[in-house]
Amino acid sequence: MYGIRLRCLPGIINPNVEQDLNSHQLNTRRTTRLKADLMLLSVAIIWGSAFVVQRVAAPHVGIFTFNGLRFMLAAWVLLPIAVRNRLRSPAVSNKKTLLAVVVAGVLLWGGASLQQAGLRYTTAANAGFITGLYVVFIPLILAVGFRRQPSKYIWTAASLSAIGLFLLSTGGRLSLNPGDVLELAGAVFWALHVILIGWLVQRLEVFQMAVGQYLVCGLLGVVFGLAIELDEWNGLVDIWWAVVYTGLFSAAVGYTLQAAGQRIAPPADAAIILSIEAVFAALFGWLLLGELLDPIQLIGCGVIFSGILLAQVYTFRT
Repeated sequence: MYGIRLRCLPGIINPNVEQDLNSHQLNTRRTTRLKADLMLLSVAIIWGSAFVVQRVAAPHVGIFTFNGLRFMLAAWVLLPIAVRNRLRSPAVSNKKTLLAVVVAGVLLWGGASLQQAGLRYTTAANAGFITGLYVVFIPLILAVGFRRQPSKYIWTAASLSAIGLFLLSTGGRLSLNPGDVLELAGAVFWALHVILIGWLVQRLEVFQMAVGQYLVCGLLGVVFGLAIELDEWNGLVDIWWAVVYTGLFSAAVGYTLQAAGQRIAPPADAAIILSIEAVFAALFGWLLLGELLDPIQLIGCGVIFSGILLAQVYTFRT
């Protein structure tokens, strides 16, 4: 009540008190924003490290089996939160949104499968930077599918990304790494997934949507794993920890922190900070796996990262 009276009588307020209040509010907003940015930075670190964990797991267990189990684990971890939110505020869902959740799960399964397959033949750094190209693909897909003409900035970002991809994947030689091709195909799936999720989050509660798509992705992975990878299930004995890490931290914890951070942080902050996961993928690949990049490949990483940042900064300025 006193706050309302003070605001209604600005001439009576002591200028020093008013300045202190404004300063306090500004500091509070800055602290809140800093906490959100640190949450998103934690997500980038977790996701960057996950490329290394997936790289270690790739030779030991089937692609579908690994992804199926880790996404099923993530779904079960987030399920209590989704149920609680459902009871507190029932979400409005219909056949269209439910179908969209299923499609999102299929796209997630496709992107994750291609990513894991690519990690059998390429490095964590390559996978991280090439996966990040989904940011550039999104406006291009929207241009083709929804007739949204990309600006010259997006075309510049796409050109930079293409040059960077060539330098990173080939080292300047005319030979494309097959693992990088799989990662590039996966980036298209990630772009489609992000576009669909952008539509879906406006119509369905976040955690219910997450659990739904994780269940679809996990079930597809387990079914395909049982059908064509049954002889590789023994490998789980050696890399069970990778399933737990990527299921709990990369998917469940990472997704939760991302949602919490993006509620507060400005879109440009969130996009740029999350894109740093590619840098952490390269860093952890070097620290933990001894993966080294040639100077020309490092230049390629820098060019790709420039394209990703250009695409994101322009997107959130328009």
